[in-house]
Amino acid sequence: MIDTHAHIYLKDFKEDIDQIFKNALEAGITDICMPAIDVYSIDQMDKLNPPEGLSLHPMFGVHPSEMKGGRCNLEATLLAGCSRKDVVAVGETGLDYYWTTDYIAPQKQSLRLHCKVAKTLQKPIVLHNRDSTDDLLDIIEEEQNGALRGVWHCFTGTVEEGKRALDLGLHLGIGGITTFKNAGVDKAVKELPLDKMMLETDAPFLAPEPNRGKRNEPAYTKFVAEKLADLFETSVEEIDRITTATARGLFGI
Repeated sequence: MIDTHAHIYLKDFKEDIDQIFKNALEAGITDICMPAIDVYSIDQMDKLNPPEGLSLHPMFGVHPSEMKGGRCNLEATLLAGCSRKDVVAVGETGLDYYWTTDYIAPQKQSLRLHCKVAKTLQKPIVLHNRDSTDDLLDIIEEEQNGALRGVWHCFTGTVEEGKRALDLGLHLGIGGITTFKNAGVDKAVKELPLDKMMLETDAPFLAPEPNRGKRNEPAYTKFVAEKLADLFETSVEEIDRITTATARGLFGI
């Protein structure tokens, strides 16, 4: 089982990272993909020392919430960081209008630069989206030249939005919000193709039921898998098989 989106390099895990790794292994996790928040994230990732049987995969990019006022030399920085052989994806990037709409222009510029680098290096892009679905998908449509691949991380869209994302060459990252009883995301997920989905936690954020409100961690990927098994009326093992194959295919791991 693969957690395709976990920020385990953050200070939230500093005191008990070894236990976090142990919990992940006991839950059947074999791989954890780590999206960057800023250019310094990869330095924190490099300090992690996972036990045998658990592989960590860094990603490189700048989160949209970090784009206040823009960034100098962003394209060159992204090209250098994402060119590392062990970096499996570009991101996370995207748009976030939840906290403020004061920095929409630099966010859009950053997203386009991330798309350019992803296409240049032929690596997938990891997309964050909060209250910005139409703008996000419009930009992906404009940037799509047949070479852009990626994932809409923490999918919370409608069936129609999900289908549009898939038509644009994206996959869907399914996380803890799908397990929330009143979120309604599960209804949309159920109507979309399972073979385009991947499991994720977004740890330490958005812990799934039954741990909602607590610190999230990769071991909780299993609760997302259990929810998908219920939605698609199949076994957790089958969910694991399908989503793991999809993640390995997209990220080349």
